[in-house]
Amino acid sequence: MKRLLVSILVLIGLALIAVGVVYFVVKAGSLPSFFPGHITGSTAHRNKHGLIAVVAGAVVLVLAVATASFGGGRSGGRR
Repeated sequence: MKRLLVSILVLIGLALIAVGVVYFVVKAGSLPSFFPGHITGSTAHRNKHGLIAVVAGAVVLVLAVATASFGGGRSGGRR
């Protein structure tokens, strides 16, 4: 169960970082329409959205590492 949680957290963290990079690289008018910050015809970049996505992704990755490292041993292992 712990391995599954860590895997999911890593995938979410990497996805958020990828979304952040897209915000930095792609202009607001060229963003997919389901991205917040999409403005048809705009030539501006969405730096705040990108920064928030990258920071959130980094936080989720740190949470994944903390879960993997400090999760303790086996649960319910009392004999």
